[in-house]
Amino acid sequence: MNSRKAAGIIWLLLILLDQFTKFLALTGLKGREPVVLIKNVLELRYVENRGAAFGILQNRQWVFLAVSVLVLAGIFILSRRIPKERKYLPLLICFYFIGAGAAGNMIDRIFRRYVVDFIYFRLIDFPVFNVADIYVTCSCILLILLLFFHYGEEDLEKCFSFGKKRGNTDE
Repeated sequence: MNSRKAAGIIWLLLILLDQFTKFLALTGLKGREPVVLIKNVLELRYVENRGAAFGILQNRQWVFLAVSVLVLAGIFILSRRIPKERKYLPLLICFYFIGAGAAGNMIDRIFRRYVVDFIYFRLIDFPVFNVADIYVTCSCILLILLLFFHYGEEDLEKCFSFGKKRGNTDE
């Protein structure tokens, strides 16, 4: 199996994990009291999020769908341009996790008209979130760290220079 097929399978498994956890939240938490995992710190609490992070842009699903499609297209284009050297694997992994998170929440918006959120950090009163949000947030943080501290300017030029053709033939 080539690396693109393996990445596609991993990406699909990430989306399925997100959707499975949301299914569990729907069937086990909806209409019930929150489940306390760590008293005054962490709970599972069902929320139907019709907006974005922190509840902004409520009921603007078309905006989120458009952004999700653009993010997924951008990730697809950029990930195909990244050299298939081991050095760039962390960059690809970040892209796949961000894409899986975007796709997971997009699936909710298309089929439910809201995103299922269920993880709540009571300790800091952080907004309720889900597994797809974890994918996106952690991967974006890692991506920023990689871009600033791991990859040099020549590495980034090799990945993101659109004026030059590279030999990415691992199809």
